[in-house]
Amino acid sequence: MSKEFTSLTAIVTGAGSGIGLEVAKALAEKGATVYGFDLNQGQMSPHAKFIKCDIGDAQSVVSAFEEFKKSSSTLDILINNAGIGSLTTVEHESDEVWQRVLNINVIGTARVSKLAIPLLRNSKHAAIVNTASIAATDGLPNRAAYSASKGAVLTLTLAMATDHLPDGIRVNAVNPATTDTPWIKKLLDLSDDANAARVALEARQPMGKLISPAEIANAILFLASPLQTSITGTTLSIDGGMHSLRIAKK
Repeated sequence: MSKEFTSLTAIVTGAGSGIGLEVAKALAEKGATVYGFDLNQGQMSPHAKFIKCDIGDAQSVVSAFEEFKKSSSTLDILINNAGIGSLTTVEHESDEVWQRVLNINVIGTARVSKLAIPLLRNSKHAAIVNTASIAATDGLPNRAAYSASKGAVLTLTLAMATDHLPDGIRVNAVNPATTDTPWIKKLLDLSDDANAARVALEARQPMGKLISPAEIANAILFLASPLQTSITGTTLSIDGGMHSLRIAKK
């Protein structure tokens, strides 16, 4: 097994479950020391050291970094993965939901990055990877606030990549389609027929399946790898062909 992350230190937000958990596992397996920022430890142990953090709260992020610096003086990789979803339209979305979704998904990403960047400047392998969504590039129904927030994550990625090019910090994003995470399971459980709803989500993607969290984790590790010294300002789609391919109905 490749160990290109040996001796590197990483922070993964939202590492307690889903994509974040798979990223923490994969980084640890490839030799990194991993710190998981999340509201709950979830299943990240023994892959990552849990540090409680609410990325939607500025003081919580400050406290999390203070705790992190008690254990490590170096940081090489930041994975901005934590986020929340929202299921409604502009017509029916409340101001409170808009503010919460944008605060966590966009400003939360910026909050964590703000405190990570001074540490990343000292690394020879500094990399940030942000998790966006197919909702940022394709019009999905009932995803107004979520789509807007993830579109902002994509443009924020470009701005950060530009701003921190002189610092040697690479900044990229992954753009997953519907992924088989606990959040999707909760969404399916809200439907009248969970099995039929799952089939519909699978059929929406040309390859006819949901993406696995491990596939997204592998893409994130590719972008974060110290072997990829020339990739920055890039968005890597893992979407089963959903964005680019249109398959004729039989």
